[in-house]
Amino acid sequence: MPVETIDLTHVYMPGTPRAIAAVDGISLAIGAGEAVGIMGPTGSGKSTLVQHFNGLLRPTSGRVLVDGNDLWARGKADLRGVRRKVGLIFQFPEHQLFEETVFDDIAFGPRNLRLPEEEIKARVAEAMDIVGLGQDQAGAIGRRSPFGLSGGQMRRVAIAGVLAMKPSILVLDEPTAGLDPRGRQGLLDTLLRLHHDSGLTLVVVSHNMEDLARLVDRVVVMDQGRVDFDGPTRQVFNQSDRLRALGLDAPPSVRLLQAMACRGAEVRTDILEPDGAAREIQRWLGEKRASRGAGGGAPCGGGGEARNVHV
Repeated sequence: MPVETIDLTHVYMPGTPRAIAAVDGISLAIGAGEAVGIMGPTGSGKSTLVQHFNGLLRPTSGRVLVDGNDLWARGKADLRGVRRKVGLIFQFPEHQLFEETVFDDIAFGPRNLRLPEEEIKARVAEAMDIVGLGQDQAGAIGRRSPFGLSGGQMRRVAIAGVLAMKPSILVLDEPTAGLDPRGRQGLLDTLLRLHHDSGLTLVVVSHNMEDLARLVDRVVVMDQGRVDFDGPTRQVFNQSDRLRALGLDAPPSVRLLQAMACRGAEVRTDILEPDGAAREIQRWLGEKRASRGAGGGAPCGGGGEARNVHV
């Protein structure tokens, strides 16, 4: 497994009256090439959990394994080695940009590896191309200050800096926070392409259900430092009651279909994509099969497993 935690616990301010277990005994395995979303209410431990994946935080107890190697088995992690494998991108990563040019910011990591200059140039060019910044006016953006770019472009530069390290696992904490619709759409397209074309393992922490519905195949739901439930994206988002109990909700397309189903429409309630939901509604309207007054449908607000609702 690329990333695995075994009975992982992290306590902030241990030994004090204010001690709090932000992560409490979590055992979780993320397989090669998976796209996994992590969600939960504020304070549920999502960000604390993923900061263990590349050694940014050290467990209070339990183990963290990357490619089968226990990060802290010898008391001190090989942080340079693990961070080459696991790239961690924080919320608003553009706030971490600091070099004078886009090229130098992306090249910072590879230069710390003491790679030859030609390889550094090749890695920067490749990373810029992956995030959609490599085709502009013969590379003119590489000579610009990152601070003169749009918010979406700055975020792409920050991601390119991580990709230039050639990680096999990319962990993103609220990747689309603060972006305008165009920037959000472009970033989601980039992440999907990375995952599908290069087999990159993605771990995405987000409050945005639409982002997770589009990006990931599996969702881990956390609450009070523990995993509340874990399953395929469609299955998790169809459990409306459980999500609402945690102050969460399903994507708009799922909510719409569930509202229709509880009013008698014979529609699937596990469709995540807006286009797919539109096709399902058109199918139902075209067949004119909806009726009123008979039993057997899902109760309004109900979740449960994906199914057609017959009334």
